[in-house]
Amino acid sequence: MDLLDRKNAIPILIGNHKRYLIISGLAGPAKDIGFLTKESPNTFLFGGAMGGALPTALGLALSRPNDRVLCVSGDGDILMSMGCLATIASIKPKNLVIVCVDNALYLETGGQTSHTGLGVNLDMIAKACGFPITKTIVTEDKLLEGKKILDNCIGPAFILLKVNKSSPPKYSRNWNASEEKSKFRKNLDNL
Repeated sequence: MDLLDRKNAIPILIGNHKRYLIISGLAGPAKDIGFLTKESPNTFLFGGAMGGALPTALGLALSRPNDRVLCVSGDGDILMSMGCLATIASIKPKNLVIVCVDNALYLETGGQTSHTGLGVNLDMIAKACGFPITKTIVTEDKLLEGKKILDNCIGPAFILLKVNKSSPPKYSRNWNASEEKSKFRKNLDNL
């Protein structure tokens, strides 16, 4: 079975990115989201801090209960913070959706096979933690089902987007973390 190409799947799944506050994991997801949003003020892209996206998205969702928070992260990043899946499922923030872009690789550190490439199923882990909504998307026809979750769900929800090993879109981003944090915070203050 041919897995999805992330360059096509992610824009279809997310649709209008402006309706979310978006936290992205590092490596591929940061490029995916940076390319899609052009680093609009509603996005924060992680870089060099593996495992930080989930706890940051949880904190944002709890502090901004009237805003929809979308965490788009990779399998490696989520594997680094699996305990946070249990915390999110226990707290149950209604405004948080997690999309795990799973290419079964650690792109940030050289493309080694991740644990999901060795059989770990993050959808089943999220379900076992207590996420009320989980969905695995492997084929294009299931993307619209995932989009409905993003459009209508009361979270927390976990979507596992299985993608092939193709590269994320080419995207050159601002690596100044202080500037990016300030831009994101200023946007939150203006909402």
